[in-house]
Amino acid sequence: MMADTKSEQIEDKSKAEPQDELAGSEAPLLDHLIELRKRLIHSAIAIVVLMIVCFLFAGQIFDILLNPYRSIYPNPGDMELIYTAPQEFFFTQLNLAFFGAVFIGFPYLATQIYAFVSPGLYKHERKALVPYLVATPVFFLLGAAMVYFVVLPMALGFFAGMQTEEIKLLAKVSEYLALAMTLILAFGICFQLPVVLTLLAQLDLVGVEQLKKGRRYAIVGILIVAAFITPPDPISQIGLALPMYGLYELAILSVRMVEKRRKAALAAQEAEQAKEA
Repeated sequence: MMADTKSEQIEDKSKAEPQDELAGSEAPLLDHLIELRKRLIHSAIAIVVLMIVCFLFAGQIFDILLNPYRSIYPNPGDMELIYTAPQEFFFTQLNLAFFGAVFIGFPYLATQIYAFVSPGLYKHERKALVPYLVATPVFFLLGAAMVYFVVLPMALGFFAGMQTEEIKLLAKVSEYLALAMTLILAFGICFQLPVVLTLLAQLDLVGVEQLKKGRRYAIVGILIVAAFITPPDPISQIGLALPMYGLYELAILSVRMVEKRRKAALAAQEAEQAKEA
């Protein structure tokens, strides 16, 4: 009788193992480092190739990024950008090429991160990670669009409104593009907040009650982040802080849905076990 029970336990364990099997659980540290090097090399090659392509189209990228600046001038002929060093615009084009490479290659970079992390996850965890891999570039684009269509025109309008008859705005091309590219990348990264928090909830590392109790700390943290990564003007800071807080509340709703699905799955599992018993 005991032998039969033991054999059934071994058989049940062998059936359960494939579902929770770690793809890379037995790989030594050296293999992980080799895999990391491989992913970094692939990412670097992709960035370099995209940089070369984007450098060839630096003029078109520059023209696209210039649209928010154009929007603050009723007469486009009044707009003027300058550069003060012979090599400045060349290095600005290199920065544009790098920005374009990171922006276009962001989904590929996220895929490389997933390819490196996934062997260390259980099968059900790898499946749970796929929707977040899709959501990451979507929220990145939402953050970039927020800057391009709302925050940057408002901030530039605020700065241009300080002009007088004697004092005119003559922006350096490198400084304007640095502002635009920094804000776009910063907002794109900050808009990953609901994706990260929902993923942590999926791994049972955070819960709704934790996020609710942490609201006041989240607000302080959001204001600090907005102050550090945006220019020292209220328009940019508020333009980042308000959407980030909205995304925090969205994350709470998303985490609540994750917890409801987990409870429903647990209840179904318990009901099935009770039926078998």
